[in-house]
Amino acid sequence: MKITSLLENTTEREDIKVEHGLSLYIETNSHKILFDMGQTDYFYENARTLGIDLANVDIAILSHGHYDHGGGLGKFLEINDHAPIYINKDAFLPHYNGEDKYIGLDTSLAINSRIIFTYDEYSINASLSLFSCNDRKRKHKMLESGLTEKVGDSFVPDDFRHEQYLLIKENGKSILISGCSHKGILDITHWVCPDVIIGGFHYSKLALDSYLENAAKELASYKTEFYTCHCTGCEQFEFMRRYLPSLHYLSCGQSITI
Repeated sequence: MKITSLLENTTEREDIKVEHGLSLYIETNSHKILFDMGQTDYFYENARTLGIDLANVDIAILSHGHYDHGGGLGKFLEINDHAPIYINKDAFLPHYNGEDKYIGLDTSLAINSRIIFTYDEYSINASLSLFSCNDRKRKHKMLESGLTEKVGDSFVPDDFRHEQYLLIKENGKSILISGCSHKGILDITHWVCPDVIIGGFHYSKLALDSYLENAAKELASYKTEFYTCHCTGCEQFEFMRRYLPSLHYLSCGQSITI
């Protein structure tokens, strides 16, 4: 399996465009998968630079209903005419940062016939499944983010029931792909215990203190290899790596083989 970062906040290449967002291209034995689509068309432009034809993608997945992961959905529908797009049923609800900034998706795309709405647990096939963990018991309290959902005329804290994760089982290994891990990377890891986790941890606003140290130490107790990016934060990544040797950074334009 090969995973290529098409869009992420950082890069080591001069010919690659970056923005706050995420898009991963995943090649398995049977599928070409696009996981998230960034804010803009950059994921598509970077794919062309990297020699990847997104017209050949046969499965697309949106991790949750935020603009920095689904802003490129319209572009993907334009350049790929056949791949189904798996999106949680609540992803198109009105999501905000606080009460002023809309950070949701383009709701006009919700009626597209290629979109398949998923629920808490959804099996695509024997090797690919999606889950949201909405009803699972938590070990840790979810971190406060200031992100909200508009319900009528009121704003309520976002419970991220619209966030889903992709679990791939191939060649005797389990690989979990997450967008932002808003529900908490510690609980997500505990619930699934995969061989590999790839995705953002949503730690970029956290201080480099005992909480982050303890989080890294808890993750280190699992036999899991971690590849992080996007909303983890570069300083937070370097800090955590002191206590979590199995933590790596996947920047835009890089590929890993599992």
